[in-house]
Amino acid sequence: MPDNRAASPGAVGENSSGHSVDISVILCTFNRCQSLAMTLECVAAQSLPASVEWEVLVVDNNSADQTRAVVEDYCSRYPGRFRYLFEPQPGKSNALNAGIREARGGVLAFLDDDVTVELTWLQNLTADLRSGECAGAGGRILPQGDLSLPRWLSFERSYWRGTLALFDPGTEPGILKDPPFGTNMAFQRKMFEKYGCFRTDLGPSPCPEIPRPSEDTEFGRRLMAAGEQLRYQPSALVHHPVPEQRLRKEYFLAWWFDKGRSDLRELGFPPKTRWFVGGIPVYLFRRLAVWVLLWMIAVQPSDRFYRRTRVRWLVGQIVESRRWRRSPGADGNAS
Repeated sequence: MPDNRAASPGAVGENSSGHSVDISVILCTFNRCQSLAMTLECVAAQSLPASVEWEVLVVDNNSADQTRAVVEDYCSRYPGRFRYLFEPQPGKSNALNAGIREARGGVLAFLDDDVTVELTWLQNLTADLRSGECAGAGGRILPQGDLSLPRWLSFERSYWRGTLALFDPGTEPGILKDPPFGTNMAFQRKMFEKYGCFRTDLGPSPCPEIPRPSEDTEFGRRLMAAGEQLRYQPSALVHHPVPEQRLRKEYFLAWWFDKGRSDLRELGFPPKTRWFVGGIPVYLFRRLAVWVLLWMIAVQPSDRFYRRTRVRWLVGQIVESRRWRRSPGADGNAS
């Protein structure tokens, strides 16, 4: 099973320049040159103390559009601020790890290629990291513009936020209880040196064998499990678009199927799992039967669809179970 948790510490932090800055913003992109230009414009306008040296490293993950021309325009307009890096190996985790290797910063901040950020985003996200108060930080991710949910979704349930890449634990800063999302998070570089990079068997990729979610949250959970402190900074605000196609049932169901696959791939089976049928633990069949029944008897559209996503999540785990059991080192226990 591909896994970067044990990546060589020496591979992190090596770059061709040898120079260092306080912060590197790593922005991976693929065929989104128009939204990328909007995001880079927001990043270029960031307000930080004059004493803070920072850079923006854009990692082009094999784009076929005008991505390189867009980035090179910003490199010429802001000399020394923007850098372009081409990563031919497809998959977001490969691009992220390439960015980590080439970044010059002691603090690494991560951003997506289709968001807008407040002027103080980078300062607020990284202040505690630069002072050494915590290992990592995550900010608030809100939708761009007004968000109107269909009747089969309910604001009272929070499960849909992750599906739409929204992260909103509230307006008060504090210690994170859940890992931050990839479009608004930062870590001290030494965290990658100590714990390895992002797992390449998770995250957006053209390879259908790799489930889309969790390359970002897995890394955060890895640090939290090791006792590292991650802080929530609600003033580090990112606005994420919610395209119409993401507010469709088909998108949600496909996402939760992949979420089930990624959860099983990340965590494995619970300890002391002993009973299997065809390589699939019996407890998954029991849970699936319960949630199918709950789905069938639900009356309210939002309740009914929520339970349907739980069914898809469990089906994803069942599908992944057989593959995981065949993986080297799989012993029926959580990874």
